[in-house]
Amino acid sequence: MSIDRDTFENTSEDELADLSVPDQVLGFLIANDDYAFKAREIASQTGLDEGPVSTALSRLKDRELVEHKATYWAVTDDEERLEGYSGYERATALFNEQLGPEDKDAWREHAPEKAHPSVDTEDDQ
Repeated sequence: MSIDRDTFENTSEDELADLSVPDQVLGFLIANDDYAFKAREIASQTGLDEGPVSTALSRLKDRELVEHKATYWAVTDDEERLEGYSGYERATALFNEQLGPEDKDAWREHAPEKAHPSVDTEDDQ
């Protein structure tokens, strides 16, 4: 996974080395918690190989940190469970340093008005 120059210069070698594949995968899913992804999409977006991503997803599922349905993966909505995962704090801190804290209002401002076809809505039922 690539990092920006500022993170490269201001993050210790230990901190960069400590971000494991599961931490990177979980961090990506947390940053995109409104969506579910296929393993290959996660691999492509994070710059990781699909094999390690698939392994990480299985391990994260065993820890009940991600959910799996058909070929899609999403982060759990159990915030207490996430907060208890030590890698979550490291991943969140690193992503916040790189990208800044998430601004939900900015997300809403740019959100499409119509839900993605893969999302069940009450109107469809």
